[in-house]
Amino acid sequence: MGQRLDYRELLPDGMTAMLAMESFIHKQGLDAGILELIKTRVSQINRCAWCLDMHTKAARARGETEQRLYLLPAWREAECFTEKERAALAWAEAVTLISENGVSDEVYANARKHFDEKELVALNYAVIAINGWNRLNVPFRTELK
Repeated sequence: MGQRLDYRELLPDGMTAMLAMESFIHKQGLDAGILELIKTRVSQINRCAWCLDMHTKAARARGETEQRLYLLPAWREAECFTEKERAALAWAEAVTLISENGVSDEVYANARKHFDEKELVALNYAVIAINGWNRLNVPFRTELK
């Protein structure tokens, strides 16, 4: 298909801002494994090959199993995910697909069982960030390296 343009080179200050957001998110104390799961799941929904490649590699480097990564699209049915991971994945999916159904009280209540208020806001920033990366890489067809 070929890369359309390189957003990183054209507006480097935008890239700096996105990386600052990532740095902020990683300083909030959220579990790095959960972050990689939501980044991978959101990238699956958004069909972002570049981010899927990056975050599945990062997850495996952290010790994530191939089996759980294979089952991630079916996390609701797969018993290998913890309740906290399920709450994070449900939140990430609801926020990513917000125009379809909003974020239900049930999804919110379940997330609050596992994340305090600050953690939930940090999780939301993480979902916003990966959606942002997806929305940069998909339309401009960022090539895998």
